[in-house]
Amino acid sequence: MNARYDSIIVGARCAGAATALLLARAGQRVLVVDRSDPGDDPLSTHALMRPAVLLLSQWGVLDRVIAAATPPVRSASFHYGDALVDVPIKPRDGIDALYAPRRTVLDPALIDAARAAGAEVHHHTKLRELARDASGRVCGAVVESGGVVSSVRAGLVIGADGLGSAVARAVAAPATRTARHATATIYAHVPGLAVDGYHWYYRPGVSAGVIPTNGGACVFALAPSARFRTEPRDPDGWFRRVLAEAAPSVAERLAGVPLALRPFRGRTGYVRRGSGAGWALVGDAGCFRDPVTAHGITDALRDAALLAREIIAGGLARYDAARDEFAVPMLEITDAIASFGWNLDELGELHRTLNREIARELELVRSFTLADRVIANAS
Repeated sequence: MNARYDSIIVGARCAGAATALLLARAGQRVLVVDRSDPGDDPLSTHALMRPAVLLLSQWGVLDRVIAAATPPVRSASFHYGDALVDVPIKPRDGIDALYAPRRTVLDPALIDAARAAGAEVHHHTKLRELARDASGRVCGAVVESGGVVSSVRAGLVIGADGLGSAVARAVAAPATRTARHATATIYAHVPGLAVDGYHWYYRPGVSAGVIPTNGGACVFALAPSARFRTEPRDPDGWFRRVLAEAAPSVAERLAGVPLALRPFRGRTGYVRRGSGAGWALVGDAGCFRDPVTAHGITDALRDAALLAREIIAGGLARYDAARDEFAVPMLEITDAIASFGWNLDELGELHRTLNREIARELELVRSFTLADRVIANAS
């Protein structure tokens, strides 16, 4: 580990790995540290929306995702009670499908691309504290790996360390927007479960999803977090009850199938201040939305691109505003959906509003002029 870097990134999952990739391809000396194992498997719905798929394509990472036998998604089906709305995924921008890779596929693909671009990556390495100069500006970090403590200097420290971000705590980054509602979600990865396209299910008070991913499907059931707190703490029973209410046909397919379940009890969303003197936040460290809209990875890749663009351009002055232009409306729409205070007609309108926001994100991705040109020239 060297003594001086342009940027230190705390967190090597999709937001941190993508940011490292972009900055390293732009010629920065980048250090990435992460306390977890390489290829860790965090909670995720896995679904990528079109802006995320286009970014991966621009960065030259999509081919590896496809090569890992990630199923192509060519339709999205919205089940509103007993009514069905099918939306085909039309070829655009050289993209003929969406994808939902396991994080054991996506995150290593991004990290390997970052390493190939020159980023230095250390797993099993945790942040102990931030370093500051006499003015109070963040100027590096103290990290620990295998009992060895190292001080490293950098022009910028980037927190990409998720919901419990140590960087956000260290800089006391305030929440500038806070959601009001939260859902509890239980996830199951079902090996060998074949499904064609994304499927989203909604009934009053409950929702579910079935997402084709590597080796099978991710099935999740969700409801307001208060229901998880008040019902018996039996994850398997809770999952099957909520799934049966939201998606009876899916529950029937899984009847009697042993499931390894992973619960998320819920957390209200937020947008935090995204940058300050010598620091920045990206991914869930800076912006978290309820999983009900399955947009977290797309958020992370979009914000990594926005942050890298500003850093490459020479500063952070516009990062918060550029990020919040998309993060704040998405937070508000997601919070309305997570409230479960809608009827099915109102939910359909919320989804149409969400789709318009995704279309704006797509135009943003198409409009990048600095970061993506640097990347293209470096590839």
